[in-house]
Amino acid sequence: MTFYTFVKNLVYGALKPIYRFEVIGKENFPKEGGILLCTNHIDNLDPPVVGITAPRPVHFMAKAELFQVPVLGKIVPHLNAFPVKRGLSDREALRKGLAILKEGKVLGLFPEGTRSKTGELGEGLAGAGFFALRSQAQIIPCAIIGPYRPFRRLKVVYGKPVSLDGMRERKASAEEATELIMSEIRKLISEYR
Repeated sequence: MTFYTFVKNLVYGALKPIYRFEVIGKENFPKEGGILLCTNHIDNLDPPVVGITAPRPVHFMAKAELFQVPVLGKIVPHLNAFPVKRGLSDREALRKGLAILKEGKVLGLFPEGTRSKTGELGEGLAGAGFFALRSQAQIIPCAIIGPYRPFRRLKVVYGKPVSLDGMRERKASAEEATELIMSEIRKLISEYR
């Protein structure tokens, strides 16, 4: 058993009784090939919740500051996370993300770049569109529908793959691709709230 699987099982066992999450749409998750998993961000628990409910291991782009926190900074890289410097064009993080997708793995992103203060879906940043257009990965929208309250149901909804073939052909902007992805997340929230 890998460290990732061990921690996934441990976290699942700890969180499931408290948040009673309901996972919808797992069948939409491709069994192989690169996947760009784009999720709304409403709580600090979003990364572990997505990590334990996704059918495949997820590699998260995480804020660089997390890697400086004592103890946590040593564990996070073993959970498939890699640092990104927010507010900058972090070329190393972009290269790492593209390499993960090219290797046929799952790259998890929160396109908003930060947690929503209101719980409502915010504006997406161009990064999601960049990865979507620069790779041949399948794009899976995901909606976490809360709030995170003990013993209340929390929904994690995996949508059907979003096709960007037309956008790739006409060389659409990263912003335009991100907006399409965000609109799919918005639809999931609206449908399952």
